[in-house]
Amino acid sequence: MATDRAQGLALDWGNDVGKLLLRITVGGLVLLHGLFKLGSGPGFIVKMLAAHGMPGALGYLVYIGEILAPVLMIAGLWTRAAAAVVVVNMVIAILLAHTGQFFQLTNQGGWALELQGLYLFGALTILLLGAGRYALAGAQRGLN
Repeated sequence: MATDRAQGLALDWGNDVGKLLLRITVGGLVLLHGLFKLGSGPGFIVKMLAAHGMPGALGYLVYIGEILAPVLMIAGLWTRAAAAVVVVNMVIAILLAHTGQFFQLTNQGGWALELQGLYLFGALTILLLGAGRYALAGAQRGLN
């Protein structure tokens, strides 16, 4: 009985540490793209949106999808909602800038969109799993 409990605690610990590492990795890598855009501005996104007949001002939402949402994911606050924002951000990025690469491979044999795919499916995984115990909001709160 004590062995079963110890194995359960170890499994819970591993799951929570895994969720933390996933949040830090996906959130941190997406955040780097957001920080770059913070320094350089969202001008190219504004132009892409305008070229697709959409209001260019929507380009400023990239700051929510690539700065605010990743910071919330890393911290474990409103984690599922923040991950959903990153998922939407990545779907829009793929549709706007990378549709032509969807079925392409690189010269090394990898998927041309593997980075975007990693961010998209990593955020989707966080959305489904939640933050885990090692989060500022704790494991049992709301959308975490």
